[in-house]
Amino acid sequence: MLTKKYLFCRSVSSPSSSHKRLHCRIGFLPRAEMSASSTSQAKEQDDDTKPLWTYVTKIKSVVGGGNYEIKCNICDFTFNGSYTRVRAHLLKMTGKGVRVCQKVTVAKLIDLKKIDNEATLRVERSKTKYVSLPPVSTQHQMDTNTLGVDPKTRKTSSVENAFNLQARETLDHEIARMFYSSGLPFHLARNPHYRKAFAYAANNQISGYQPPGYNKLRTTLLQNERRHVENLLQPIKNAWSQKGVSIVSDGWSDPQRRSLINFMVVTESGPMFLKAIDCSNEIKDKDFIAKHMREVIMEVGHSNVVQIVTDNATVCKAAGLIIEAEFPSIYWTPCVVHTLNLAFENICAAKNTEKNNVAYEECSRITQIADDAMFVKNFAMSHSMRLSIFNSLKLLSIAPTRFASTIVMLKRFKQLKKGLQEMVISDQWSSYKEDDVAKAKFVKDTLLDDKWGDKVDYILSFTSPIYDVLRRTNIEASSLHLVYEMWDSMIEKVKNAIYQYERKEESEGSTFYEVVHSILIDCWTKSSTPLHCLAHSLNPRYYSHEWLSEDSNRVPPHQDMELTRERLKCFKRFFLDMDVRRKVNIEFANFSDGREGFDDLDSLNDRGQMDPKAWWLVHGINAPILQKIALKLLAQPCSSSCCERNWSTYSFIHSLKRNKMTPHRVENLVFFHSDLRLLSRNTPQYHQEETKMWDVAGDDFGSLDDCGILEIASLSLDEPELEGVFFNDDC
Repeated sequence: MLTKKYLFCRSVSSPSSSHKRLHCRIGFLPRAEMSASSTSQAKEQDDDTKPLWTYVTKIKSVVGGGNYEIKCNICDFTFNGSYTRVRAHLLKMTGKGVRVCQKVTVAKLIDLKKIDNEATLRVERSKTKYVSLPPVSTQHQMDTNTLGVDPKTRKTSSVENAFNLQARETLDHEIARMFYSSGLPFHLARNPHYRKAFAYAANNQISGYQPPGYNKLRTTLLQNERRHVENLLQPIKNAWSQKGVSIVSDGWSDPQRRSLINFMVVTESGPMFLKAIDCSNEIKDKDFIAKHMREVIMEVGHSNVVQIVTDNATVCKAAGLIIEAEFPSIYWTPCVVHTLNLAFENICAAKNTEKNNVAYEECSRITQIADDAMFVKNFAMSHSMRLSIFNSLKLLSIAPTRFASTIVMLKRFKQLKKGLQEMVISDQWSSYKEDDVAKAKFVKDTLLDDKWGDKVDYILSFTSPIYDVLRRTNIEASSLHLVYEMWDSMIEKVKNAIYQYERKEESEGSTFYEVVHSILIDCWTKSSTPLHCLAHSLNPRYYSHEWLSEDSNRVPPHQDMELTRERLKCFKRFFLDMDVRRKVNIEFANFSDGREGFDDLDSLNDRGQMDPKAWWLVHGINAPILQKIALKLLAQPCSSSCCERNWSTYSFIHSLKRNKMTPHRVENLVFFHSDLRLLSRNTPQYHQEETKMWDVAGDDFGSLDDCGILEIASLSLDEPELEGVFFNDDC
């Protein structure tokens, strides 16, 4: 079959001369296939470029090119015409020779216009664009137009003019240059305020607008925005009297070695930054710290404060006792996470002292394993060749400020065991000769030693219960009422792991367990307060049949001697009036024994099923005084970890490159940064796709340590899944 040759020629004016050039396209089509091909292509094109056909029915063809008898599927109106009249009818375009559709609602009209606009853009983008290269000497043309076409001579379509496509593209490039030239992380594009700024500028006619300059950003606007955030926080503050708050505090030194103490308030909504105190020229003794604690308490309202949480430092404890003497209803509570971290240090890095001789002998083997792991980690991480071959080794990098960093590192070794072994038996390892041969041999022997791996597994097995409790408490969520039971269960699980490894019966003795047990009990004695016991006693779950039946040795809190003693101490401090205290004791008796208002079937069944605070809201009306206490205690944290993470915010803003900012300006920036994120995380937009988790970085970093992105520090302890996103994301 012969083919017919088609020649399409088009005359185009050259932008650099008055001559005309012919742009030709040559195509060959088989004669027999021309008709069928044209029909299928036309139908396909109608579906793609004329989407409104789907909202009408073509009854039959009528006289005239491309005209049909058409029936609207929405209003059943029948008319004659082409796609032009279909658009006019559905989009309510008057003066087009057809009646508009009366049943198209406003919402439907918006959807139809969106569909029609998208189809129009597809048509414009599919058109062949003839672009002439500018002369080499015309550099101005290249600078003013990203496509290399002088905007004065380039012809644009009506659709491009309507949607201002060229201006949109130019703005995109300007924004990209801002990112690239300033080294901004790509994750900034998810920031809702970045998106709102450009959207507001695009949708409002602000002729001649200039963005704020250096001085305005650091002075007037910063102060205005702090006041704005303070106003937005007011609804959260209004709930303090009912929900109660915990004041948490911690110390730090900035890049200029200035000593700082920060104060934050933790509620159900999250941690709220209050202020940071510059104490560079002060003696940080108990009176100084107590003075600032007192000021914060008065600012928050002493009746709203349940506890002050700090680390276990001696000066903090002394300051806390001063506050307790002045405000009997406020407790100083040591941070549980710091306490557990001290327990890890005493177990994994026992000191060789005369008083600690037995503990050192029993725990020195753990220290040796940890030292070997650290040596292997440093050897692998200090050679770029290793990392280029095995990218997953980056997970061995653990931030030194992390709690339980030794255990985290050993957990990573276990996860990467196969990859590490493949590294030392690979050809690349053998061919790399720049290393110390003795060190390389030690690393290889260690990683291939099954006995060494078994010891790592044993350490992780008996420390796992401690680590789990540390992770559960290293958050701002309500956990004060869980600490007592978690600690008690943790000790029992540690004992089971050690006895199972040593293959001993429960009646037998274990020197190593006795050492570990004494360390854990000593830490609990130093960190526990009557508040832990009262919060535990007010948790309805611990009176439920479900919880009690899990272990035959369990008893409800009101039958435990220690819990009863500590609970009564709290009541004496909270209620100085004996008559009021008697009422509270009666309410507690009714609650704990399930009688007089707490004896209905729903109340008893819900104890083991409902969230404890929800239970008190539903069933606690018969004990109004006790209900008020319970609702406050069941909403409190047990750690000051949010202060640790807040220092990461501080160091991100006041870095070595920005170390000349005054403490007051840094405090304003930290306040805005922390509390605006608190407000953002309590909105539904935070979980939407375009701005989802906008304050958690997503760029690719080699390590979580000193990566320059703020929110990585807010990962609780060891988040390999989320960290894997950071390591492997190639955005």
